[in-house]
Amino acid sequence: MYIRSIVLEGFKSYAQRTEVNDFDPLFNAITGLNGSGKSNILDSICFLLGITNLSQVRASNLQDLVYKNGQAGITKASVSITFDNFDKKQSPLGFENHDEITVTRQVVIGGRNKYLINGVNANNTRVQDLFCSVGLNVNNPHFLIMQGRITKVLNMKPPEILAMIEEAAGTRMYECKKLAAQKTIEKKEAKLKEICTILEEEITPTLQKLKEERSSYLEYQKVVREIEHLNRLYVAYQFTIAEETKLHSADVLKEMESSISKLQEEMTEHEKKVKELSKAVSEMEKERDQECGDALCSLEKALVMVQRTDTKVESTLAIKKQNLENEENKRKELIKAMEEDSKALALKEKEVENLRDALSVLQEENNKDTEALAAAQQHFNAVSAGLSSSEDGEDATLAGQMMTCKNDISKAETEAKQAQMKLKHAQKELKTKESEVKKTDGSYKKDQESFEAAKKTERET
Repeated sequence: MYIRSIVLEGFKSYAQRTEVNDFDPLFNAITGLNGSGKSNILDSICFLLGITNLSQVRASNLQDLVYKNGQAGITKASVSITFDNFDKKQSPLGFENHDEITVTRQVVIGGRNKYLINGVNANNTRVQDLFCSVGLNVNNPHFLIMQGRITKVLNMKPPEILAMIEEAAGTRMYECKKLAAQKTIEKKEAKLKEICTILEEEITPTLQKLKEERSSYLEYQKVVREIEHLNRLYVAYQFTIAEETKLHSADVLKEMESSISKLQEEMTEHEKKVKELSKAVSEMEKERDQECGDALCSLEKALVMVQRTDTKVESTLAIKKQNLENEENKRKELIKAMEEDSKALALKEKEVENLRDALSVLQEENNKDTEALAAAQQHFNAVSAGLSSSEDGEDATLAGQMMTCKNDISKAETEAKQAQMKLKHAQKELKTKESEVKKTDGSYKKDQESFEAAKKTERET
């Protein structure tokens, strides 16, 4: 497979559509003056083959390949190469039935670039597979031998030469695919392990829990169905009872209607009799009125007077009963208050007795402290006169004895002050308790007087 023609349009210095034909199957050389566009033809071939290192085509990005970067009204660059494919032995995979293969690549300012194979859109991977299957890998570092690299190629080591031969033979592509496939497999295995971990730690327990919940839900549905069935049976039973009751009630209703009709007939007869009796009574009352006359009127007046007197007496009696009940309640309340005051008085008297005992104890302590203070003062005076001695019978120094005496006096004075403070506090508290006792005693006497007055009122009532 070799190049038949190249068509350039908007690519670098080729603003207009330019077609280059008559390529030799074995060897071709591009000649011309400086700046005539020789290198741009080679750059267009590398661009179509999918070169990734744009520095080799003297560009920083794909937009730089458009004529004057799109500033001359041309917004896209297009390169089309037609390959001769008559030799089916060297034909790319999948293109054995095509005598010619036309590959086109376009790049648009501000847009994306695209590939076409025989006029049909294709992705970058498919185009690279096409070229690599016939040994054309423009991204191979040895694909382009630039000036000054001849010596470097001659000085290559065996591994580098082997890599270059593999690239030329087309096996390098499969090595790259193998490495890519191995990396993909490693990623997939890691992902598979992660999925298995998630499956074991999260999904399986959740699934087990859902199975248990499903069993519980099925059991719940079963119970609900049984309840619905029992409800239907209960409703049917209630309906049957209601029907029986309805039939029985109909019979009872008929009997009651017949009884009512009989009663109505009897009532009609009784009404007739009542009318007759009323008529007779009215006639008898007329006769009685005529007979009784004035005597009946005077008796009725006397009856009214008696009824009024009776009503007045009943009202007075009710008032007396209410007053008696109120006085009884007051008496109970006074008895209760007297009992409470009596208890409080006993407690206060007991507290006063305790305070008096405490006061006696404090007075005794005060007397003892006063005596101790006097003894200490006497001892101090004796020491001051040089007449004291130590407790074990040995003579002590005058300064030491005076220091001891001062300490004893200070301690005795402190204890005496504390005793006096306690005594004053106890006396104050005693006065407070005595006033409380007097107050409680007065309240008790007041309640007792009220109680006596209530008893007197009750006796009078």
